[in-house]
Amino acid sequence: MKRRFLVIMALLGTLVSCNDDAIFEKEMYKNEVALISSDYHNTFQEIAKLTDEKEVIGYIAASVGGTDAPTKDMVIELQEDPEPLGLYNYSLYDADSTLYARPLPRDKYEIVEYKITVKAGERSGKTMIRLYPDGLSPDSTYFLSLMATDISGVELNPDKSTILYQVLLENEYASQAKNSFYTMTGMVDGMVTAANKELFPLSYNSVRMIAGNETFVSAVDKIKESSIILEVAEDNSVTIKPYGSIQVVQLDGDDRYPNEFIVEDYYGQKTNVFLLSYEYTIDDVTKVMKERIEMQVRD
Repeated sequence: MKRRFLVIMALLGTLVSCNDDAIFEKEMYKNEVALISSDYHNTFQEIAKLTDEKEVIGYIAASVGGTDAPTKDMVIELQEDPEPLGLYNYSLYDADSTLYARPLPRDKYEIVEYKITVKAGERSGKTMIRLYPDGLSPDSTYFLSLMATDISGVELNPDKSTILYQVLLENEYASQAKNSFYTMTGMVDGMVTAANKELFPLSYNSVRMIAGNETFVSAVDKIKESSIILEVAEDNSVTIKPYGSIQVVQLDGDDRYPNEFIVEDYYGQKTNVFLLSYEYTIDDVTKVMKERIEMQVRD
């Protein structure tokens, strides 16, 4: 009797083992589609290199898991869905809506086709997105919030079925993707001064920075009353303009600070340099500024 019981238990163990192996094999071989993004709230960062063409091309991509590549085309549909962005904002900032990331404005992008096809025998697919980043604020975080849905019997990875597609501005002088801190040396009203300044990209040939030796305050009204625009022409001359309510007058004719942009190259180490001369007025106080701001750059 005992021997018979042991035989039955052995058979049951074999059946369970076979069943487990079958499940494992199925999981290992199945093709599951995922939108390509980071593990941080499913974000994907697209660096929009600003040009005079106004249009920047980006892509939203998907990949297929499984031991083997799919044997047939796998198609997923993309839908705009505000929920992932809402969850992102609330999880990071709770109820403080002043800090919330913003939806990418509708006139700033065009998704060519709201579906991604991974062709048979391949591991990934993508769809094109046309971006029109001019006019986006460098002080805001912009996301295109999307969700993938199945339209062809495709199994979706539930943890990777959404994406927060972030657009970051960049030009030759500054970038949102990394801090663009310039070292400033110069004179304010004839007195020696020095500081670090962060530059923010506005268009393909312009940046924003704090005027003179003013203190940067991360508030829209303070930024507008204390910031200037540096616009670089084709001949590298610089035009200085007010960003908001600040009053600024460009002072030309100074050989040391000729209001121009140059790239210095010493033994392969390149440095962006602005040589600036201007006067600005905030709250009826006028200051004369002569400054050199510089930042090492890498190709």
